[in-house]
Amino acid sequence: MTVRLYDSRAQGLVDLDPRVEGEVGMYVCGPTVQSSPHIGHLRSALVYDLWRRWLSYRGYKVTLVRNVTDIDDKVLVNAAQSGEEWWALAYRYELEFTDGYRRLGILAPTYEPRATASVDRMQELIARLIERGHAYPAADGSGDVYFDTGSWPAYGELTRQDPSDMVAAADADPRAKRDPRDFALWKGRKPEEPASASWSSPWGDGRPGWHIECSAMSERYLGGEFDIHGGGLDLRFPHHENELAQSGAAGHAFARHWVHNGLVNVNGQKMSKSLGNSIYAADFLGMAAPLVIRYYLGAAHYRSTIDYHDGALEEAEAALDRIEQFLLRAARRLDGTRFASVGAPVVPDAFAEAMDDDLSVPQALGVLHERVREGNVALDSEDLDEAAHARGEVTAMLQVLGMDPLAPEWAGATDDATARALGTLVEQLIADRENLRAARDFAGADRIRDHLAGAGVVVEDSPTGSHWRIDG
Repeated sequence: MTVRLYDSRAQGLVDLDPRVEGEVGMYVCGPTVQSSPHIGHLRSALVYDLWRRWLSYRGYKVTLVRNVTDIDDKVLVNAAQSGEEWWALAYRYELEFTDGYRRLGILAPTYEPRATASVDRMQELIARLIERGHAYPAADGSGDVYFDTGSWPAYGELTRQDPSDMVAAADADPRAKRDPRDFALWKGRKPEEPASASWSSPWGDGRPGWHIECSAMSERYLGGEFDIHGGGLDLRFPHHENELAQSGAAGHAFARHWVHNGLVNVNGQKMSKSLGNSIYAADFLGMAAPLVIRYYLGAAHYRSTIDYHDGALEEAEAALDRIEQFLLRAARRLDGTRFASVGAPVVPDAFAEAMDDDLSVPQALGVLHERVREGNVALDSEDLDEAAHARGEVTAMLQVLGMDPLAPEWAGATDDATARALGTLVEQLIADRENLRAARDFAGADRIRDHLAGAGVVVEDSPTGSHWRIDG
């Protein structure tokens, strides 16, 4: 078993090479809680939830750290505009993110540190960089401290850029910089900013820059070297490039592998406030059941761009419905028989090979749906041993993906007892319909089909028999 991933730094597929055998330390850039989460935030968190679940299934002890950036320029600006305390605004939006993650079945990280709880570590890291000659306090008395990009020859290695081609860093006033590309490690407090948003430091009262926060928090919880650094593709530059530079300049090996997830477009366009096409998480989660949302956001390869369009959720719902109907059908036929416990909860080899290959969920789902089809064929032919094995493998795959519609966490979507009662009644009507068709009483068979359709039950005929689903 070898797990392979696309390493953005190497720009190619590589074998996962954990620092400690049997363990994986993963740091994921979490939200800057300046405003409500959108579907891109949900997609990114789900990607690393899937990585974590698969690595855990493969036997690794996974430590997942996902930070919360609760102090930032935009947090202060938005709080000033809304008239509330900056920390109140940050916490309000943090709760929105947490609720969105919870509703999607995203497992809580091992640690979820807030940036404001590690300011001391950030100051220690800044002092180390100054001592090593890779950072300098501003000479204008502002209290700003900058990373000296010219002092670090490897600057640009993550994104394969030549520093001479880079744009100026736009995270601080450039007047005190030695080079326009130098970025802020510490920002001196401005008169219009609240005193509660600053900390005392050797360079003056102020607050940390964005990039230093993640370097300090990853070191605190995972050490100076860890296995995987993840985040959205839009964070590669400047955020991750700057993290790598400052951590390397401080003497840390930092991340062994860099993993980046693709973004979400809407009808072919990038989401943006200027276009007015942003879809916020709360609205999106109201468009369909959370499990349908999870399936939709997780079905594409994690490095691809998802293009949301009308009808996309209906496609995901139909796919999930086929899976659920098979599981319910198998339960009705197998439970209470000697085949009830047949079928170990182990994923098929083809599924494992797909997941080992850079988390290729689309191919893994192909294996899942093919096994559902084979399971239905087995039930049609009364091959209950094969049906039981299919159910076991389907359940195992769904559990790995966090998408089992019969699992307790999704119990609110389907009441199992009601589903079983409904299934018994529908199956009997379908059997009566089959008898009428065999007797060439097609009018009577059509009446049953129309009766079921009126109740929202769609009957689909196939060469292997008639199957039904709820028309949602």
